[in-house]
Amino acid sequence: MDGVPQVPEVPRVPEQRRPGSAPEPALRFGVLGPVRAWRGEEPLSTGSPQQRALLAALLLREGRTATAAELIDALWGEEPPSQALAAVRTYASRLRKVLDPGVLVSESGGYAVRGLGEGALDLTVVQDLATEAEKAKNSGDLCHARDVLGRALALWDGEALAGVPGPYAEAQRVRLEEWRLQLLETRLDMDLEQGCHAEAISELTALTAAHPLRERLRELLMLALYRSGRQAEALAVYADTRRLLADELGVDPRPGLKELQQRILQADPGLAEPSAPVAEPAVAAVRPAQLPATVPDFTGRSAFVAELSEVLASAEGRVMAVSALAGIGGVGKTTLAVHVAHQARGAFPDGQLYVDLQGAGSRAAEPETVLGSFLRALGTADSAVPDSLEERAALYRSMLDGRRVLVLLDNARDAAQVRPLLPGTEGCAALVTSRVRMVDLAGAHLVDLDVMSPDEALALFTKIVGEERVASEREAALDVVAACGFLPLAIRIAASRLAARRTWTVSVLAAKLADERRRLDELQAGDLAVKATFELGYGQLEPPQARAFRLLGLADGPDISLAAAAAVLDLPVEETEDLLESLVDTSLLESAAPGRYRYHDLVRLYARACAERDEDPPGERAAALARLLDFYLATAAGVYAIERPGDRLVDHLAPTRYPGLRFPDRRAARDWLYTEAHCLLAFARQCTSRPHALRQAIDLLWAALDISESGANSREYEATARALLEAARQVDVPQVQARALMTLTHAHVDGGRFDMADQEAEQVIRLAGEADDLLPVCWARNARGIIALYQNRNADGEEHLSQAIGHFRTLGDRPGEASALCNLSRIRLATGLTQSAVALARQGIEIYDAMGNSMRGANGRYALGMALTQSGELDQATGRLLEALEVFRESRQRLWEGMTLFRLAEVDIAAQRYAGAATNSELALTVLRGIGGEWRRGNVLTVLGHALTGIGQTDRAQACWREALRIYEDLDASEAVAVRQLLTSVRAA
Repeated sequence: MDGVPQVPEVPRVPEQRRPGSAPEPALRFGVLGPVRAWRGEEPLSTGSPQQRALLAALLLREGRTATAAELIDALWGEEPPSQALAAVRTYASRLRKVLDPGVLVSESGGYAVRGLGEGALDLTVVQDLATEAEKAKNSGDLCHARDVLGRALALWDGEALAGVPGPYAEAQRVRLEEWRLQLLETRLDMDLEQGCHAEAISELTALTAAHPLRERLRELLMLALYRSGRQAEALAVYADTRRLLADELGVDPRPGLKELQQRILQADPGLAEPSAPVAEPAVAAVRPAQLPATVPDFTGRSAFVAELSEVLASAEGRVMAVSALAGIGGVGKTTLAVHVAHQARGAFPDGQLYVDLQGAGSRAAEPETVLGSFLRALGTADSAVPDSLEERAALYRSMLDGRRVLVLLDNARDAAQVRPLLPGTEGCAALVTSRVRMVDLAGAHLVDLDVMSPDEALALFTKIVGEERVASEREAALDVVAACGFLPLAIRIAASRLAARRTWTVSVLAAKLADERRRLDELQAGDLAVKATFELGYGQLEPPQARAFRLLGLADGPDISLAAAAAVLDLPVEETEDLLESLVDTSLLESAAPGRYRYHDLVRLYARACAERDEDPPGERAAALARLLDFYLATAAGVYAIERPGDRLVDHLAPTRYPGLRFPDRRAARDWLYTEAHCLLAFARQCTSRPHALRQAIDLLWAALDISESGANSREYEATARALLEAARQVDVPQVQARALMTLTHAHVDGGRFDMADQEAEQVIRLAGEADDLLPVCWARNARGIIALYQNRNADGEEHLSQAIGHFRTLGDRPGEASALCNLSRIRLATGLTQSAVALARQGIEIYDAMGNSMRGANGRYALGMALTQSGELDQATGRLLEALEVFRESRQRLWEGMTLFRLAEVDIAAQRYAGAATNSELALTVLRGIGGEWRRGNVLTVLGHALTGIGQTDRAQACWREALRIYEDLDASEAVAVRQLLTSVRAA
């Protein structure tokens, strides 16, 4: 398994198509599927099966002439008809009429196809692509080679020469199928070398079912399973293979397969990760270059630059070089680190990673999140990023092994935050900046960065302001840099203000700084010095700018959109943009991306201090946050209404006075929700300290529930729901508590934590009943009904859902009624009332379709697909589930995408399409990684076991069932009984 996979030798055909570079040929032919012909995009008739056999034989003879005898033998073998020669001539005559003149030629009593342009035959295109892949592989570009092979394989359209009779066609079919499998094995091998083992499992499972005696596919499947943490299944594949080969052929597995089994048993570290760099085909930046731009006017710090450069150069031959820069805010740690990192790029040819760890703020970046972004930057697919911090750190170190990568960790909180992010191999280096000295960071080279020297400070000031203005007022310039405490950030801001105001002299600026009211203890160490620097920039703002600066810093979140900022400021978007761009010019605000803005963490703190001190009237701070909450709630409600036409939730949300955004279509609305997810959730959490805003914040979370269902922000959504519930309990208002509990119930159902969800939903019913707030009661009854189904309490589920239907009808909430009907359909299905289940699901779909509610209509089709499966209407079940799957994928609902794939696998089991069931089950496991909870994963593993049994991989099936049993036992779930019976029956057999 070690080493780079070789691209199979390419079987060549016609030299006829190689006259040189040519435009798209007028004639095109296909043999990798049915034998077909086109003129441009127009299909041509290729006639009877024997006529297609003649055309195929000529196309595959490399432009050489085939004699009549050879063609007769190709079409009929040893028993040709009496008029075979006449038939060949007839077929040739008919083809000549269809094709361009001069293409089918007669020669020496035989025939040939000549004069075709380059790329006219699909087989020759595949040959060229295979050659290109071989060249890319030999040059070490596995990513490109893998992509090219994928394009080559996509040109097969079913069985080659499909439906073509004759011994020649049969022999060519065998040859071409063997070549296709070789190419496929090579591409799959490259998939594993590129780290895409999780994605490859479903394809390999289906292929081993279709080609059970092909040991190479089994070997690849074992390795993919092992690298995905499924060791038991990998070993079970070997056991299945050994038994199958003994039963079918009376032989043992080949040595390579035996060796792989032993290496898996020994947990050989060499198997754990691919030997080639991990890369996504669609990701060009396998070599990351994430360093921020260095400032063009970098000045001084020559001793530090030399010292740090020397340490980084020493990464050669050492485990790693860790340089930790510490110093007060504004001292220039980041500027120096970025400058040194750029100078050292040549020593790190495999790339540079960068992250702002936000250690100075209240919510420092989590190492788990940072590792996820680093892994993606290094080429790891989203679906291949592990869930836990330990696994991510291990994969990260493995990916850096053998590379020379520089990692810049900016603004770290402490050593504990940094340790998981450090490379662990020779040749790599980490450069860390922080406000604290990391004496507990083992092996670190510590650098205490102090303020600039007077000469360096003056040089920096001069570069920004200009030599001409400073030369005539040198003493005043020295006064300026001294008043800035020689802090680089303070100097840069002061100089920028002066450079932007050509009418000011340096003396004017110096006089302003001499005023203690403006300097505010800037000569003190620590954050106070930084605050004085910010005071300088803030004091020079025009009143509208200053107001914007103060108020925009009030809201939590990593950044803020232009539209949200306009709500905070209560200004038109155009005027807001002008103000924000002017603040960007002052360096008090950063432009994170077009239309998005952010503060440096210290600047945000300073802006809030200014708001507390300067905002007049003081109530404007609360009003600004209220407008932002209105904006988020109104916009989220608008997104919800677009996604779910007719749903009454939007009518029961807290009222808003400030308007939200309007969207032209569902895609734009959905894009806004997922783009704003982090900011929206952070601001909702911020509202826990504002009791009067709790109701709106909770309703905001309710309206944004898609964030939870998508799986993208499930954990953050749940944490926000918990925080809001705790705050709601402090105010002791039943309605607020009920709605907070409802959002947490929703998060727990999505996460598979059904006991907690049921307890919370029960409290919702009680509290919302006290508050006469019927909508949460409806939702809670609906939730308790589906939870009861999951827990096999069908009588309870029937009762809850019947009440939910009545409540929804009282409110006139038709989509809510449809949801409960579809859930009731599943209860009826579980109790054996299949026709009732079908009828209820169809009733729910009819309501959804009448409202134009396509996303929830997909949930209805999901329920109907399940009912049709049980009633034996498998083709209809597949159709409904595929319709649902398309909607869920388009809506980014990963939880329901995965569950629909699982239900499709159940249909495949019922139809005895076991290979398809295995493929869909594996895809479901991949999609549901990290979301949906363990109970759902156990369900998928159980079905996967049935599928594997159907394709003869019984040992692997048992491994899946054992894992499912462990899950069910941990959860004390009733499904454990059935899985134990499955394992017992297999052992008995």
